[in-house]
Amino acid sequence: MKVISAVLLVAVFWSQEWKSTLSDSIIHIGAIFDESARKDDEVFRLAVADLNLNNEILETEKITISVEFVDGNNPFQAVQEACELMNRGILALVSSIGCMSAGSLQTLADAMHIPHLFIQRSPAGTPRSACPPTSRVPGTDDYTLMVRPPVYLNEVIMQVVSEYSWQKFVLFYDSDFDIRGIEDFLDSTSQQGMDVSLQKVESNINMMITSLFRTMRVEELHRYRDTLRRAVLFMSPATAKAFITEVVETNLVAFDCHWILINEEISDYDLQELVMKSIGRLTLVRQMFPMPQNTTQRCVKHNHRINTSLCDPKNPKAQQLEITNRYIYDTVLLLANTFHRKLEDRKWHSMASLSCIRKNSKPWQGGKSMLDTVKKFGVSGLTSFLEFTDNGTNPNIFFEILGTNYGEDRGRGVSRLATWDPVHGLNGTLTDRKLENNMRGVVLRVVTVLEEPFVMVSENVLGKPKKYQGFSIDVLDALANYLGFKYEIYVAPDHKYGSLQPDGQWNGLMGELVFKRADVGLSALTITPERESVVDFTTRYMDYSVGVLLRKAERTVDMFACLAPFDLSLWACIAGTVLLVGILVYLLNWLNPPRLPMGSVSSTTLYNSMWFVYGSFVQQGGEVPYTTLATRMMMGVWWMFALIVISSYTANLAAFLTITRIENSIQSLQDLSKQTELPYGTVLDSAVYDQVRSKAMNPFERDPMYSQMWRMINRTGGGDNNVEESKEGIRKVKYGRFGFVWDAAVLEYVANNDEDCSFYTVSNNAPDRGYGIAMQHGSPYRDIFSQRILELQQNGDMDILKLKWWPKDSPCDLYSSVQTRQRGNALDIHSFAGVFCVLAAGVVLSCLIAMVESWWSRRKGSRVPSKETQADGPSARQAADPCSHNPSEHPLALGGQTQNQTPNTANTTAPTATHYQPPACCDIPCALIVQHSFEPTNPSELTPKMRMTTFTTSPPTPRTIRRSTWSTYTAGLTACAPRTKAPTSSSPPLPSI
Repeated sequence: MKVISAVLLVAVFWSQEWKSTLSDSIIHIGAIFDESARKDDEVFRLAVADLNLNNEILETEKITISVEFVDGNNPFQAVQEACELMNRGILALVSSIGCMSAGSLQTLADAMHIPHLFIQRSPAGTPRSACPPTSRVPGTDDYTLMVRPPVYLNEVIMQVVSEYSWQKFVLFYDSDFDIRGIEDFLDSTSQQGMDVSLQKVESNINMMITSLFRTMRVEELHRYRDTLRRAVLFMSPATAKAFITEVVETNLVAFDCHWILINEEISDYDLQELVMKSIGRLTLVRQMFPMPQNTTQRCVKHNHRINTSLCDPKNPKAQQLEITNRYIYDTVLLLANTFHRKLEDRKWHSMASLSCIRKNSKPWQGGKSMLDTVKKFGVSGLTSFLEFTDNGTNPNIFFEILGTNYGEDRGRGVSRLATWDPVHGLNGTLTDRKLENNMRGVVLRVVTVLEEPFVMVSENVLGKPKKYQGFSIDVLDALANYLGFKYEIYVAPDHKYGSLQPDGQWNGLMGELVFKRADVGLSALTITPERESVVDFTTRYMDYSVGVLLRKAERTVDMFACLAPFDLSLWACIAGTVLLVGILVYLLNWLNPPRLPMGSVSSTTLYNSMWFVYGSFVQQGGEVPYTTLATRMMMGVWWMFALIVISSYTANLAAFLTITRIENSIQSLQDLSKQTELPYGTVLDSAVYDQVRSKAMNPFERDPMYSQMWRMINRTGGGDNNVEESKEGIRKVKYGRFGFVWDAAVLEYVANNDEDCSFYTVSNNAPDRGYGIAMQHGSPYRDIFSQRILELQQNGDMDILKLKWWPKDSPCDLYSSVQTRQRGNALDIHSFAGVFCVLAAGVVLSCLIAMVESWWSRRKGSRVPSKETQADGPSARQAADPCSHNPSEHPLALGGQTQNQTPNTANTTAPTATHYQPPACCDIPCALIVQHSFEPTNPSELTPKMRMTTFTTSPPTPRTIRRSTWSTYTAGLTACAPRTKAPTSSSPPLPSI
């Protein structure tokens, strides 16, 4: 029983401890926002939700919040709500209110030892003014941290006005702006002798402008309009837009005016609206937050991923973020990291609810430790980097100075002129000198990089300055002739266009401009966002696209080009068809032999049938007449087939011999990226290199083609396939297997001017940027240069300059992958070499066959019996004169004998055989002599069956032979009868068939 009670007691105690631990594990943050700042509350809750989902920072802990809204001008209400939050056990207080209520909260936080992170909020979006210092008991710690950096508007505007060399201007401020915030600026202008007029802009701007016209005389309005040529605006963006609209519509300002608007809170949307409504020149000064170009790096900060709706610059919600919203998110992130570092120290959790009313209420013992941890570390977030100094201020603040050019056209482009920060001051050049179309007496120092055909050395005489030529030099000369300036040109010391180095400095041509050693940068220089952030560019004077230079394939000699019109399988089918049709014709004649007239010299053997079919196929005719209907039908269809095949071959052969076919498979950048056999690369750390890398590495705009190209270009860190300069890449293409990725315009010029026409190019037809002339930041020459370039493009002069370096009648074909010239393609011996080879092979084969036939004839003639051993052979007279013998001696040669002729059977000692060798001079060819043998003892059995048969064609068919009654026989071809003498009775008789 005692054991059970002890177990129950332990269980109850453990459950109570578990509940206590669970309650201690909840982190509680309090927030007080101005009642007009509902968006601050939205971002605050979004930040807490993001961090509660991140287990790497708070592990199993969760953040709970309590939010209260107060009137920014009611300090009593702010203190009351803060006390209520402290009673709930908050560990930190976040506030986004004005300076009046912030001072009361600061005193309360110091007394209760609660870390207070204060985000100053200006009323109605007006420029901030520094909050007055709060009285504090000496020796006490300051528990209030200023999340927003101190106000530096006085320093920035003074620097800008001094750079513009203004001596007289008007300063406008709206009704919500605290004029005490610019006292230091007014003191500085007074000390430097500047004439500054202050004018407050009322909420009803239209009424204010109307009163000016009503109270001022005409002379006073003219003087006032002249005063408005230079003005500084300290007002909210909304008030500035309304004010600019009114003064423009009432014609109080002209196109030569220059106004400066300064406010930390100017969004991109406000910027575009202001530019659209203004005329003349407009300069805007606003706070900026340096962020990486890569969206992934923007959103991922160490061990936390920021919500995409807040970090993606393309997201509409992120574009509408206010500066206080950004600081609120980073404040929550900073507190979460602070809690993460103190998770091991559980004492700061064990705190009772504080009471502000009780006099004997003790402050939070863990507040000092929490405050020191917050000050010790910083975080990267939406405001770049948030940290605090020992005095509790944020030192990180950056300003960007944006500006437009002069002009009456609304909606002009905006470019960054300079930047400012408390450490480095102004970074850039600002000038307010308006240029006309006359620059006589101005000498510009031009830096360049040699790149054909943009900039090349035309003359290099020892002791004299180098002379340059090229397309970019022609453009510069056209500008100089029109504007009247002169220039001195030199090549960049490192012969590079320039890139951002790890130490943050630019080298090459860009470095010469950044360090103000040159006024103008000119070459095949492309306009990129990275370059445009540090220098100014004129409008593009030529489009730019990426291309690749390849070597043309060596033209191979095809000896059998005559066979190209038909595929090998088709040639095999045609050959098989000739054999098949020849056999069919032979079989048709064998099944139904034609009736041939006496004395016909044709034969229907298989050999002759094949020869006839082949002769008709090549349109040479035949020698064998076919009289049967089936055979003629077969031959008619065969002739039709041969006509179609020969006609198709002739037409296709002409096309194959006159049209150059593309043999190389790389005809686009897509083809180049898909293959891996041919290595390719570009110039290391060039604009092309950066373009391929950015398009391949950007996870939100990843291009598969550029991703595949980047894998090849960046192989082994880029050392294998990349070169140091473009000339080296061109040499690798010419003397090796390599593809050089570079500016398409440069590659086209190289391919056009190659002596051997051994190059061809493929490029991306959609230009995404252009070539421009680079100048120093804030250069006064940019606008007038851009205007003149547009004039050259409109009147066609720019096209004339292009044709000088990229002529249309180039001798080389830039887009053909084989080595051909753009001229008529005459047929050469290589196209018909195969035909001559076939002819030569036929001649050699014919000679071999002739030699074999001659040898065979001699061998066969040697086997014929001589006249000494032949019983009934020809006489000596016949041997001497083979054509003078009696034709009756060989009656079978004349067609037969009479019925009274009987075989001679006197000689019974041996079988008798009749042999006949035809003379070489007989008239009638192709008679058939049948040699036979019989038994002499029984001649009477053969006599009744003997009939005379004469064959005047080729050897008899099997069907004809079967009609014979001979028991044994042999057949042979011979010439027929002699040409003289009639048959006589003295000739030795032969048995009839």
